[in-house]
Amino acid sequence: MVTIDEPDGSGLLHLSAGAASATVVPAGGARIGSLEVAGRELLVTEAASPYGWGIFPMVPFAGRIRRGIVRFRGHTYTLPTTLPPHAIHGTLSDATWTVLGAPRVDHVVLTAALGAPWPFRGRVIHRVRLEPSALHASLELDAEEPMPAWVGWHPWFRRSVEGARDEVELRVEPGWMLARDGEGIPAGERVRPGPRPWDDAFTGLREAPRLRWPGVVELTVESSCRYWVIYDEEPHGICVEPQTAPPDAVNWMPEEAVLVEPGRPLIATLTLRWKPDGGAGR
Repeated sequence: MVTIDEPDGSGLLHLSAGAASATVVPAGGARIGSLEVAGRELLVTEAASPYGWGIFPMVPFAGRIRRGIVRFRGHTYTLPTTLPPHAIHGTLSDATWTVLGAPRVDHVVLTAALGAPWPFRGRVIHRVRLEPSALHASLELDAEEPMPAWVGWHPWFRRSVEGARDEVELRVEPGWMLARDGEGIPAGERVRPGPRPWDDAFTGLREAPRLRWPGVVELTVESSCRYWVIYDEEPHGICVEPQTAPPDAVNWMPEEAVLVEPGRPLIATLTLRWKPDGGAGR
């Protein structure tokens, strides 16, 4: 049985299952702030920016929106440029979400309303469930009016984990990279993946991405999302971000690719699945 501890005064919720434990931070954008497997922390657990730690939901948009401009059905809206000169990673990453249901259940459910600075009304639900060998999460965006939206998660995995023989190895085989323009944002052109390091969007992955901390644990990132952003330019962490649409999708993809309407929620799923790593290097 997975249990969620009562809040300990810090506002955190603690999940445990077998040798795995996780912490959910309602006041930190409903992020998963910690994930330990056999006592070893796999996530970056602190940063000066709300965009720099844990696994946080990106809603109601994932990645950048060029210069904060949203064009939808003949109207133009302007969002705060949270990573100047662009808007980035939604509007709820540092918001306080409400915990739904009893505090001792086999998972935690959190919710937050959509509103200003987002110009459309709706609600988001984030579900997190921990098992001894997997963490499951889902996002559900329920629109109260037609809106453009795409969602995802932004995990920060540590490069170095206690006991590992070397830094993390990322295995991923994308079919296509979305070429970035001079502002660092894709506009639709698909190209063959270039050399790492990356801060790029991809699609057509041949298999789920895998991270391996040699001699400690191997973790697979599974998702219903078709697009992924991979950011591996930082010395302390690697980001493998599943998204239902790529950055700035509202401004260059067909409307139906990002349209969410009342009664037709946008739903995405994420599973982190791990096992001990005892193999030789590969």
